[in-house]
Formats: sequence, C-alpha cells, structure tokens
Amino acid sequence: MEFDGENDHVHLLVNFPPKAPVYSLVIRKQNYPSIHSKLWGGTLWSPSYFAGSCGGAPIEVIRQYIGQQQVPHCAAKATDQPRLKLAHIIVFFFNGHFMDFLLLFKSLVMGVVEGITEFLPISSTGHLILTGHLLGFLDKEKRDVFEIFIQLGAMLAVVWEYRARLIGAVSQAGQPGPGRQLLINLMVAAIPALLLGKLMGEQIKAALFNPLTVAISFIVGGVIILWAEKRQHTVSVATLEDLSPRDALKVGLAQCLALIPGTSRSGATIIGGMFFGLSRQAATEFSFLLGIPVLGSASLYSLFKHWHSLDQNDLLVFGIGFVASFIFALIAVRALLRFLVSHTFVAFAWYRIGFGLLVLLTAYTGWVQWTD
Repeated sequence: MEFDGENDHVHLLVNFPPKAPVYSLVIRKQNYPSIHSKLWGGTLWSPSYFAGSCGGAPIEVIRQYIGQQQVPHCAAKATDQPRLKLAHIIVFFFNGHFMDFLLLFKSLVMGVVEGITEFLPISSTGHLILTGHLLGFLDKEKRDVFEIFIQLGAMLAVVWEYRARLIGAVSQAGQPGPGRQLLINLMVAAIPALLLGKLMGEQIKAALFNPLTVAISFIVGGVIILWAEKRQHTVSVATLEDLSPRDALKVGLAQCLALIPGTSRSGATIIGGMFFGLSRQAATEFSFLLGIPVLGSASLYSLFKHWHSLDQNDLLVFGIGFVASFIFALIAVRALLRFLVSHTFVAFAWYRIGFGLLVLLTAYTGWVQWTD
C-alpha cells in the first residue's frame, strides 16, 4: 500500500482470488472525503467506491469482489508489487462503507471472552488484555473503550438473570426489609472500588495494564484461591438476606484488589466474601449483583469520557462485542451457579496458575511478543 500526499490518493494492491494476478487500484480522496486513508487498528476502512488506475472511473468494489469475484478489467497489473493478503480484502458493507470482516470476527471473539470470564474468578480484564494483544485488535485507546463498553453486555446479563429479585428490591426500597437492605449493601460495597478507581485508575492502567503483570496476577490469585479453599471456612452469612452493611463494606474493600489487572473482580469479591464469613453461594451471588453498579458506572463513565474518539463506523464492531458478551455472560453465570452446588473453586485456581505460567513461558522463549 502506497500513500501519495501530493496527489492525495492511496495505491492499493489486491489479488482475488488468491492465485489471480495482483491488480492495482487507486483510491482517490474525492470518492470518500469523510474517511480518506483512515487506518484503524491496522486494518483499512474502505469507502463505497474506489477509482481504478485505468483513468479513475468509479468501481463498485462490493459487486466486483463479492458478487462477480473478479477485479475490474481496467485495473493495471502490478505483479512485481507486494501482495495484500486475501483476508485483508474480504470486506463487509455497512452504512455506506466497507468494513474488514476480520475486524468483526475479532470483535466477536473479544465479546465471547468478556462474557465467559467476567463472572468467573479468572479475570476478564486479564483475558481481554492478552486476547487483544494476540489479535492485534484496534489501537490501544479505542480497544480500552471497547473493553469497557462490552462489560455493559455482561452486566445486563446479570440484570436479566436476577430481574425478579432486582424488581422486588426496587419496589420495596421505600420500606424496611430485605429489598432495601440489598440495595444499601450494593451501594456500600460499590463505593470503595469506584472511589479508588476514580482517584488512581489512570495511574494503575499506565503502570500495570500489560500481559506480564496479568500473568503474575493470574498465578498469585490462583495460589490465594487454593489457600482459601484449604482453610477452614466458618459461615456466618448463609444467604444474602443475612448480609449486613458492615459485611458488604468488607467485600467492597476486597473488590479494590481487582483494580490490578489479572486479579479478577469476581475472584476478589467471592474469595474475599468467603474469607469474611459468607457462604460460597451468598458470596457468589453478591459478587454477581455487585457487578451491576460497579461495571455499569465504570462503563458509562468511560464512554462519556472517550465519546469523542468514537464515530458511526464503530457501531457494528462495538455492537457485535456487546451482544456476544451478553449471551456468553448469561451462559457463564448460570453454569457457575450449577457448578458450585457440588464443586469448589480449586479448578479455577489451577487454571489461573497454568495460564499464567504459559504466558510467562511464551514471553521468556519469545514464542509470543507480549508487548504493547
């Protein structure tokens, strides 16, 4: 791909199908002034029309490449030029522009990862950081916004799963009882992490949001889970109705550890809750519900703060991740509740340790370049 600033065009070399000769297309500014030469996350967002190098006549690429599966006849051969891989020119039409299909697939993968890991004690943030690095997904600023946005999908899965209890709690908020107590406990538990995140969130991101920190946190968190499961567990809070604001505050303080990427918000609150006397079931359910104010507030704040960096072309990418996150979070929440009826968190601890060691091994051997 060549950029010509003087003549204001982009020279794109393509071959379709893979064994066909390489053809040369010139993308001119007048055909797409709104997003001329826009590169996003290493993939080209192309407009509705290109101009062929045989004189600049408009060519509808979606018809040529996807419909007839051939390049324009007027395009000049350029077999001596570098080839652009087929995966990078498979495009998807949306809102008058072409979108890289590979980018949509990456968005789907990120949404699935977020949904599965958000409410398991294995760290969704850690997995998203590692997955985003491996996929080369978006530029860092936009990827950060995307990751926080799709947390809303996971959060809404919990809202849907516990909709009856939440509706009951809100309807009873005006009178003393378990409904009002649940809402108070959630607010009390959410405050420490939200306050600390507001005061130190940017510094923590700058210093610790990298794959190696995540790997170490995976291992340390796994060891802590093993220790917590082996110690004698005395239950003083059997159900959510038995939870006091003081107990909720303790869980909220434990949640602050999740600001370290790889620690796991659900892991910190569930294991922390068990350490402070909550039953396994009560700690897990309170962790799920606590995600509503924490994830919801963090996501909405981040979207408001970074709204300027988004545009209409982001809608489909963000939407696919959001929907995937909702669906797989709902599946994960239900599966975990069934799993805990007869199991402990030991399996998750060994997974964390094994995965963390794998990341460190690949970094040490150079098999994967874990760098920003």
